[in-house]
Amino acid sequence: MTYTFMRHFSLAAAASAAFALATPAAAQDWEPQKPVEMVIMAGQGGGADRLARLFQSIIQKENLSNMPILPVNKGGGSGAEALRYLMDKEGDNHVIMATLNSYYTTPLRTDIGVDIEEFTPIARMALDTFVLWVNADSDIETLDDYVAAVKESGGTWKMGGTGTGQEDSLVTAMLEEEFDVSVTYVPFSGGGDVAKNLVGGHIDSSVNNPSEALGFYQAGNLRPIAAFTPDRIEALPDTPTMGELGHDLVYWMQRSFVAPKDMAPEAVAYYTAMFEQLNASEEWQTYTQEKALMAEFLTGEDLQAYFVEERGKHAELLNTMGEATN
Repeated sequence: MTYTFMRHFSLAAAASAAFALATPAAAQDWEPQKPVEMVIMAGQGGGADRLARLFQSIIQKENLSNMPILPVNKGGGSGAEALRYLMDKEGDNHVIMATLNSYYTTPLRTDIGVDIEEFTPIARMALDTFVLWVNADSDIETLDDYVAAVKESGGTWKMGGTGTGQEDSLVTAMLEEEFDVSVTYVPFSGGGDVAKNLVGGHIDSSVNNPSEALGFYQAGNLRPIAAFTPDRIEALPDTPTMGELGHDLVYWMQRSFVAPKDMAPEAVAYYTAMFEQLNASEEWQTYTQEKALMAEFLTGEDLQAYFVEERGKHAELLNTMGEATN
């Protein structure tokens, strides 16, 4: 079985100059009256955490909010802690949450009493990519080398990831099914720890996002084998895609923001305008190019429809893994 998790949306080349100069407060009457919590569905140090804190930094530097944005990590239970927290914040206009794909996989895997359709969509900032990595000291140079090495390991091959049922484990399951191999999946607290353990030789491979591994790659410590993207990643131009190598394996991770159920419409408008301006900022556009993210901005009902569609796709994948319970 092959899997393709992708959806493209046409984007304007840039926001209009007049809009980019406007502040969220100028777009509507409401503005925060106290610091805003930015809940992060992951632990510190990984790609989700670093990206959320980059957003917070840009908001502060560009003066996009009249009140401070305060990042708060709630990564327990593969994001279940964050989801339950947001559920308990119904009607709160001063809480937003940075999401990743565990936004829909965790409620599918665990009965935590959360329906993501009740949350308020704010903005999808980007689609993040995945790459198969090995230690640069390894003899593995190609995908064929990788598959052969895993098979020769007799089931002892260690694949590092960020938690059972999370994105890394789903990509790992895709590899296992596509190549009829079996690996030992070793979970860590975040993508940063995964990359460090691969460099240290404690695991044999990973499927980290490029942003979590590029520093080690540039230092000569990690080697990319193949990308789970339809086209080659600009930051890794010599790394073939799985499709080029004859395997229809494409997987994205969304980087989005949502808010609690029943957030006031004027607050939704404020945060949407804030992220629209962030999306148009030079720092964000440069970051997405350098870190191999696709800056595909999406808001409102279209974003909610995207979440529901992706939840369905992930339910199918989790069912093949025997992971879905809902």
